[in-house]
Amino acid sequence: MSDNTFKQSAPPAQYPTLYLKDLKLCLRGETLFTNLSLNISPGEIVTLMGPSGCGKSSLLAAISGTLESDFSLVGEVFLDDMNLTNLPSEERHIGMLFQEDLLFPHMSVSENLCFGIPAHIKSKKERVSLISQALKDAGLSEFENRDPATLSGGQRARIAVLRTLLSQPRALLLDEPFSKLDTELRTRFRDFVFRHARAHNLPTLLVTHDPEDAQSTGGKVIRVSDF
Repeated sequence: MSDNTFKQSAPPAQYPTLYLKDLKLCLRGETLFTNLSLNISPGEIVTLMGPSGCGKSSLLAAISGTLESDFSLVGEVFLDDMNLTNLPSEERHIGMLFQEDLLFPHMSVSENLCFGIPAHIKSKKERVSLISQALKDAGLSEFENRDPATLSGGQRARIAVLRTLLSQPRALLLDEPFSKLDTELRTRFRDFVFRHARAHNLPTLLVTHDPEDAQSTGGKVIRVSDF
């Protein structure tokens, strides 16, 4: 995987901090955690650990605005002074990576990446240039017309990261995106994601139950049981 990182066409004038303020998450009236407060600075990667079912993935859904109706959230989520708590997900500008790459099977690699580029970038030339540069910097040049079904697991994972970054998110949420990869690929892909998150100055929250994932960030590690 390339050590390079592509540049956004219009980087934000100010890189934001992600603030979680006194969050309490309940599932059908049962409290999963309470009093969760956390600040994540630009380019910082914070890890939240805990066993399956403790509310880690649901917390990411709450931050991104995709929390299911069985859950209830008390507290507030901010990007700098912008309160995201009641905004629809499409207005939050939060990027997410999951265990599955979620590429569209009926689209080529280029079409998948184009889907992530914000609508305000209307120039076809600029969109093509962004895609080409992203693929080049990820070591996937000339993959534009490939069918996702013909890609390896690692290649698909990198395309998913590029699509998320091309959407120009202001923060990044990682829902155990490394858990289904073999050991060697896991290490390389994890480094790829963290390198790009830092290069884009994204406040990043990783949820995992794997201590190796947590240690690899070199950053703050928090356990759900602490709340």
